[in-house]
Amino acid sequence: MECPRCQQDNPPQAKFCLECAAPLALRCTSCGTPLPAEAKFCFECAKPVSAPASRPRLASPEAYTPKHLAEKILVSRSALEGERKQVTVLFVDVAGFTSVSERLDPEDVHQLITRAFELILAEVHRYEGTVNQFLGDGIMALFGAPIAHEDHAARAVRAALAIGEALGRLGQEVERDRGIMFRVRQGLNTGLVVVGSIGNDLRMDYTAVGDTTNVAARMLQAAEPGRILVTESTRRLVNDQFDMEPLGSLAVKGRREPVPAWLVKSVRPSRTRVEARADLGLTPFVGRENERRVLWDCFA
Repeated sequence: MECPRCQQDNPPQAKFCLECAAPLALRCTSCGTPLPAEAKFCFECAKPVSAPASRPRLASPEAYTPKHLAEKILVSRSALEGERKQVTVLFVDVAGFTSVSERLDPEDVHQLITRAFELILAEVHRYEGTVNQFLGDGIMALFGAPIAHEDHAARAVRAALAIGEALGRLGQEVERDRGIMFRVRQGLNTGLVVVGSIGNDLRMDYTAVGDTTNVAARMLQAAEPGRILVTESTRRLVNDQFDMEPLGSLAVKGRREPVPAWLVKSVRPSRTRVEARADLGLTPFVGRENERRVLWDCFA
C-alpha cells in the first residue's frame, strides 16, 4: 500500500507508514467508516470515497529557482562538484497534514499546500538556500551548497524563523476560515556533504557524510507544531545571533549517544560581531606584543 503522504511502499497489512508513521487506513469522509485502500464507495453509507490528497507535482528546480540564484549555481558548479562542503540542512513539514487532508476537499488541500510551498520557497531563496527535495507535505533545503556562504547556519535559521512567521499567518487565516489548525514544524542540523553533479536543470546530487540529514530529520520529528529545533553543531555556529532554549537530548537511530536539541526562539538584537563574540569570550592575543605596541603608538 502506497502512503499518501510520502509515497512509501508499505506491506498490505500495515496500518501506519513505515517511513513517516502516517495512518494508512482509508476512512469515509462522510461517516468515518474504515475502508480498504481500493474502495471507491463507502459500504456503510454509499457515499463516494475521496482520493487521498497529494502534494502538487512540482517541476524541476530550474522552474522554481529565481534566475539570479540559478546563475550563481551554474557559474560555481565546476568548482563544487566532488567537493566536501559543510552545509546546514533544513527540514520543513506540515504538522498533521493527514488530518487536514481528511477534513478538506482534495482540491482545497491542493491549493493550500501549493500556497504553503510558495511561501516556504520564497524564504529559502531569500537567504540563498536551495530546495533539494520535496517530501510529501514538506521540503528539504540546503544552505552552504551549491551556493557557498560562510554564514550558512545563520541563513538557515533566519529562513526557518521567516517560514514560521509566514506560515503562522497562513495558519491563522486557515483556522479562521476553515476551523482547522495548519502549522509547520522545522528541524536543522549542520554537517558535511560531498557534492556530486549539478545538472543544467539545477538538480544536485550529493552524499551526506555520516548522518547529517538523518539528524536534521530527527529534529523535525521531535519538533512540536510551530517550533524550530536545531542540533548542537548548528547552535555553536549561531548562538551569538539567536535566543535558544535547551531541550535535553534526543535518541537518534544509528547513534550510541543522544543528540542535544535546542529550541530557536528569536533573533537577538543587532550588534557588532565583536560585541556578539564577547558574550562567548574573546580569545587573547599570544606573542603579538610588538604588533600591539605599534598599534597603540599609532593611536596615542
